[in-house]
Amino acid sequence: MRIQESAENYLETILILQKKYGYVRAVDIANELNFSKPSVSIAMKNLREAGYILIEPNSNISLLEKGQAIAEKIYERHTLLSDWLIALGVSPKTATEDACRIEHVISNESFEAIKSHVTQAKRDDLH
Repeated sequence: MRIQESAENYLETILILQKKYGYVRAVDIANELNFSKPSVSIAMKNLREAGYILIEPNSNISLLEKGQAIAEKIYERHTLLSDWLIALGVSPKTATEDACRIEHVISNESFEAIKSHVTQAKRDDLH
């Protein structure tokens, strides 16, 4: 299933904020992404209706199974690509910005090849 890049970014942000604070509210997402609260509210409504998130009575937002899967996939791509670009000598700021764009468009095949290469290079460095 392919969803829009903006939805992937929201799901990834929810995952990151959950890891950081243990809970997520729409205002936290708005602050993290520097988006307006109404924009985030609309996005959360759409993600809820699509079955990616649950908005609890206390307004906490949690990822449902399919939202969690997408968020983890995007987060893995982001961290691996950022780290890889930094290791290649790209500045951390540029590496993070580029990884954020690449993570949404790279094919599974290409990402898995990069991941395999990075993993093998780390193993080689240990020996």
